[in-house]
Amino acid sequence: MRTELSIVAAPGRLPRIDAVGGLAGRHTGIDTVHLIGTAATPLGGDELDITIVVRPGARLVVRSVAATIALPGAGTVVSNAHWRFDIGEGAELDFDPEPTIVAGGAHHHVVTTIQVAPDARLRLRERVQVGRSGEAGGGWRGDLLAELGAVPLLRHRLELGAGTSTDDGLSAARALDSELVYPDHRPAWSGSVDEVRLPLAAGGSLATRTSGRLRALASG
Repeated sequence: MRTELSIVAAPGRLPRIDAVGGLAGRHTGIDTVHLIGTAATPLGGDELDITIVVRPGARLVVRSVAATIALPGAGTVVSNAHWRFDIGEGAELDFDPEPTIVAGGAHHHVVTTIQVAPDARLRLRERVQVGRSGEAGGGWRGDLLAELGAVPLLRHRLELGAGTSTDDGLSAARALDSELVYPDHRPAWSGSVDEVRLPLAAGGSLATRTSGRLRALASG
């Protein structure tokens, strides 16, 4: 199945949402949209194409109502998603959906491309868990490509799970919690060998934490 979703936020009106396939959006506030699954996706062979545009001067908050579960398909185990973000001058995007869970035997590949204006504001969080309880196998790859105006901001790739260079039988990360923030003037920080926040040369920061399991978020 192919899924296409477009969300366009502009000042003075509700965000425009257009959706075809297994993912939709619902207005839950003046400037807030929640992503909602309308069919089982991604399955192996599925393609997701999501575009989120925040026009100059607008603000958009994106959340989701539930985790996304990637499952193997009958013909292939690989599913693909392409997320495109465009944040205009003076605009703000806060993107923090529920985690993506990659079931055992599935492989999910994500490419995220971002275009952000130098005076815009961005927080983009991604959480991934490879394997449900008791499951082995499964894999995830994420490519994060960001541009600050005409200047490269970030080029980042990370792989988790079966078949990756970091996979081994003793100890290997199966979870990722990642957050890209722009602007951000905080200095570099490290909580452990697997948890770090690094400033970017053009501004902003990228924080990543890898582990066996995602941490439960505090309530309230």
